[in-house]
Amino acid sequence: MTYSGFRVFWEGLRGNKGWRPVWRDPDPKAAYDIIIVGGGGHGLATAYYLARVYGQARIAVLEKNWLGGGNVGRNTTIIRSNYLLEGNQPFYSFSMKLWAGLEQELNYNAMVSQRGVLNLCHTDAQRDAYRRRGNAVRMSGDDAELLDAAQVRQMAPFLNFDNARFPIKGGLLQRSGGTARHDAVAWGYAHGADKLGVDIIQNCEVKGFRIEKGMMRGVETSRGYIAASKVGVAVAGSSGLVMAMAGMKLPVESHVLQAFVSEGLKPTIPGVITFGAGHFYVSQSDKGGLVFGGDIDGYNSYAQRGNLPVIEDVCEGGMALMPMIGRARLLRAWGGIMDMSQDGTPIIDRTPVDGLFFNGGWCYGGFKATPASGYCFAHLIATGEPHPTARFFRLDRFRSGHVVDEKGMGAQPNLH
Repeated sequence: MTYSGFRVFWEGLRGNKGWRPVWRDPDPKAAYDIIIVGGGGHGLATAYYLARVYGQARIAVLEKNWLGGGNVGRNTTIIRSNYLLEGNQPFYSFSMKLWAGLEQELNYNAMVSQRGVLNLCHTDAQRDAYRRRGNAVRMSGDDAELLDAAQVRQMAPFLNFDNARFPIKGGLLQRSGGTARHDAVAWGYAHGADKLGVDIIQNCEVKGFRIEKGMMRGVETSRGYIAASKVGVAVAGSSGLVMAMAGMKLPVESHVLQAFVSEGLKPTIPGVITFGAGHFYVSQSDKGGLVFGGDIDGYNSYAQRGNLPVIEDVCEGGMALMPMIGRARLLRAWGGIMDMSQDGTPIIDRTPVDGLFFNGGWCYGGFKATPASGYCFAHLIATGEPHPTARFFRLDRFRSGHVVDEKGMGAQPNLH
């Protein structure tokens, strides 16, 4: 099925009786050429680009629960490419270019809204750091503007300028950044992959890998053994658990990241705004709710739920930035499992097992990277070589010392 404004109008006249499922629900076959473990945004995007760009066939995506039930539906929807380091900026720039044409390519409304991302600065040193970051962004061909306090006030007059503990001195604005509807991104990639013949198999948990003489032969699942010579793993916070089945110990930790949404309000927040004196970020959904979040929980966990101290910390950041948020009622909160790498940068690489590939360690950057992650992972699986924009995301960089430490926090995952 294809979608269009005319189709919506026509189905409305017919009582909406002509719609069909967005993707099939097939039973697993005995064998595939390629299996992708993980039916989130990254896994589905990988399968889509494998089929569309690299001409691969006989592909299956295995998801242990329902499609999009993991982190892709548990984030704060932000997309941006305002990174500094050579290892990151070209990759996220590539992702933004894919975001810009994603809905037309997938024929699916993912609600991509390039409404802008504004990072506030509160000290002279922070403003200098933003100037350097903005120059790096512009040298990569993306947009960045350094705003002074008056320009920020004009854009967001509701922020705390007059009695702030952390005075707002300006900000770095990326107008091409913004938001996208998280679960619709998963549905769109599933729709596109399914049309290209990819089998998307839900409620199919991987229980182990069958490896013979260092070569991948297939996976053991809750629905039986499935043979495949190539297996790509993209399971976010469960990376450590899944890869342990292949005898691998990854340089990642799993932490909970909470997010929150308020009751629906009239249009208030023009784009995405981040607090430079604390970890707080906020945007407004199309339904009117303020969507916001902050730091990860400091302890390791596989639970998709949070705790009250982090709620308090996030709300403190919101109140310091924009006191009016204290009048809004919190509607709900949720948690996703972050696979935090040692340097805060992801991994897209081959493993010592021939035919086993890994995509993970995304920390806070997973959702915004979805299109480029899928494209680069598909390139790796299809060709055996890293995509040029992901060449720094090597698994062995922690042994060689070639880390990509965007925040300069050292080898302490919870600080990234």
